[in-house]
Formats: sequence, C-alpha cells, structure tokens
Amino acid sequence: MQLDLNSLVLLIDAAKKLDAGFTHLPAFTPQTPGAPRMAEVLNETASRLQDNYPYFHPLYAGQMLKPPHPVARLAYALAMFINPNNHALDGGRATSALEKDAVAEIAAMFGWQNFLGHLTGGGTMANLEALWVAGQLAPGKKILASEQAHYTHHRISSVLKLDFESIPVDTHARMDLDALESRLAAKNDIGTVVVTMGTTATGSIDPLPEILKLRDRYNFRIHADAAYGGYFTLAQNLAPKTVAAFAKISEADSIVIDPHKHGLQPYGCGCVLFRDPNVGRLYKHDSPYTYFSSAELHLGEISLECSRPGAAAAALWATQKLLPLQKSGEFAKGLEQGREAAVTLHKKLAAAEKFTAAFEPELDIVIFGPRPRSNTASLTEISAESRRIFQAAAAKNLHLALAELPPSFFPNLPATIRRDKPTVTALRSVLMKPEHAQWLEQIHELVISVW
Repeated sequence: MQLDLNSLVLLIDAAKKLDAGFTHLPAFTPQTPGAPRMAEVLNETASRLQDNYPYFHPLYAGQMLKPPHPVARLAYALAMFINPNNHALDGGRATSALEKDAVAEIAAMFGWQNFLGHLTGGGTMANLEALWVAGQLAPGKKILASEQAHYTHHRISSVLKLDFESIPVDTHARMDLDALESRLAAKNDIGTVVVTMGTTATGSIDPLPEILKLRDRYNFRIHADAAYGGYFTLAQNLAPKTVAAFAKISEADSIVIDPHKHGLQPYGCGCVLFRDPNVGRLYKHDSPYTYFSSAELHLGEISLECSRPGAAAAALWATQKLLPLQKSGEFAKGLEQGREAAVTLHKKLAAAEKFTAAFEPELDIVIFGPRPRSNTASLTEISAESRRIFQAAAAKNLHLALAELPPSFFPNLPATIRRDKPTVTALRSVLMKPEHAQWLEQIHELVISVW
C-alpha cells in the first residue's frame, strides 16, 4: 500500500485549520464510548482488511478498481470530522456548495453550462434517476440498450416498471445500428435509447453520432451511460471513431459518469446530469421539516436519494481543484497513459503465438484468450484454459479478470472450433492506473509465462 506518512501530517494540519473555525463555541467534553479500546479495534480492523486483492498495485489489472487520489482520501477524512449530509443545506451547507461547483465542472467537461445535476451513491443510482426521468417524460414507452450495456439498466427498468429490450451488438461490442433502426421502425413504442460510452466488459463505445441521427427520425430520448468511459472525453490519443462519439455526447438528454472509477474518488461517488434543467420539476415534493434554513435550492429537492455524504463532495471538489478537468492536464495525461498501455498490450498479445486477442481497445480494457491447442478444440475447453491462466497468474501476483463474451469478438478463432456454448470465457485486463504504462513489460511477461 506504500503509506505516505506525510499525508497524515497534512491531514492533521488541515484538521487543525478546520477546528479553528469553531473555536468561538463554548468548550465541552465529547462522549466517546469505548475510547480505551479504540487502538485495539483499529489494529484488528487493519488485520482484517489485509484480506483483499492489492487494488492499488500495478500488478492488479483485473476489475475496474483505481485507488483514490491521496487528496481525495484526505479531503474525505477531513470532512468526516463534520460528517455533513448533502440532502439539505441544514445538514451540509459548505459541502453542498462544493458539490454544486464540482458537478458544474463535470458538466462543463461535456460542454454543458445550463443543466441539472448532482452526485449520487454510484452509477446504479445515477442511472436509476436518468431512467426514472425518462419514464416520467415518456410514460409507457420502452427502454432500449445494447446486449453489452451494463446489466443495471434491465434491472432498473424492472424496478421502475418500464419495459426493457436489448439490441444486438456488432463484432466490436458496440450497439448494432441496423438492428437498432429495424427495432425503431417496427413500432413507435421506444422512449429512451441507452448509449453506452464505455461498456464494462470491453470498454466499447456505442456509435452515438449515428444514433443521434436516428433520434431525429424516430423521436426518442438518448441517455449516455458514461459511468466508465466519460472522462476519456479529455484524452487526446483515442481512435477517430471514438473521438467522434465523445464529441457528440453534449447532444444526449442525460449523462451518467462515475467519479469513483476514473475520477480518482472513493466509493461511492456517481453523478447524473440532465441537459434540460426543467426536469427538476419532476422531483418536486413537500417536507415539513427539511428545507427551512434557506430559500436557496437544496440538493435533496433535485435528487431521489435523501441522505448523501457531503464528504464525497469535498473529496471530489478537492481532487478537481488539484487536477482540473482539462485536456493536456495532469489528470487527462493519466487517462492517456492507461489507454496507451492497453493498446500496446493488445498489440503484443495479438502477435503472440500463445494468445488470441479480441478487437483493439477503444479505452483501456484489453480482452484476450488462450489460443486453442488444436483447431478442433471446443469453447468449453478454451474457457477452462482461460480460468487456469487466471488462477496461475494470480499465483504470481498478477491479477486479471474473466469475462463471458461472444466468440464473434475474437476474429482469429479458427472456424473449426466447436461452438458447444454461446459464449467463451476470456481474460480481461483493465489498465486504468497510470503506473500500468511503466509495468507493461512485466505484465506481458507474466501473462506469457503462465500459458
């Protein structure tokens, strides 16, 4: 974990600064039940927390887990001395202001100045709010998303009692435009199309420019689920097709992004944005006790969630203050390093005799699998080999992930492979840490060594 003791010094100094703002109050002795045993319990907690994968280390290249920036951890801890609640200004006056500023910076990253938005507990809740608004504006109409969209959309639609339908994808895991248009033309019952800007399995980007043209013809809302990929709008080393998709994201009706993925934030921190601020009317409710301290907008008046941690807003604001959301900035360069690492690893694996790679990554996720040991091997046998490699790599401290994917994603699989099941278990590597660029050779050598 490589603890930076200087960070703790910074936290103590900042806590003293915070405390100085309340010295005008009469002194009192706080009651702290169990205080004599706190050290004992904390040490036991530390021991229990050792039972985790090393998410912070470059050799962890499995799931979408990126360590929070030190300033985010420190700002979160600092705010916890107050423990503000950003539901209402009464519970989180300062952190509500920080949230509004931080969310405005995220919206500006997408080209929005006039919008409605706020933080959420994560991408699931953010997507729920977006689809809830969609259902309110187009009651009785269906939600469409690709087969590679996050499973949460189907689940959320069920919770909201909205009909949901999946659209097939092409061989690059992007929504198939012909299939989408055929479905739109078949019946005028589609209210919203979810466009995934970075699928969680492969990091693929749905063809937003072309879907926008279909919106002009068929009149539906577009929700951009950019929970994973949204920050890549700042990267300048993307493929032209990906650049074109991000250039159009401002034309979506709503956007979701997760700062706790690429935004260097602790869990949970999601964000939902609406292009039309007037959707705020849908949230209107009366409370006899909550909103009494100010006529100014309380965040709980434009959110389905009630209590929300103001500490998350403080952490996000501090991170964006330190690392502004701008192209060519330090934050953007970190994204570009992960993207470059993924492209390089893909090329190495595509050229290797022992592996077969899927399509070139659009963001920082690499999909690959073991080359079958014979041209008549089955998908079941290839899947078993992937799981063996996954375990063997972990034994050498390289942590990858597994994904069930259509075999059509792997163009180099021999046609003679027995397709005894609809998917193949593949290996997946998420190179989202800037350090992955420096550790790429070691990661590649370890992957090759465990074949």
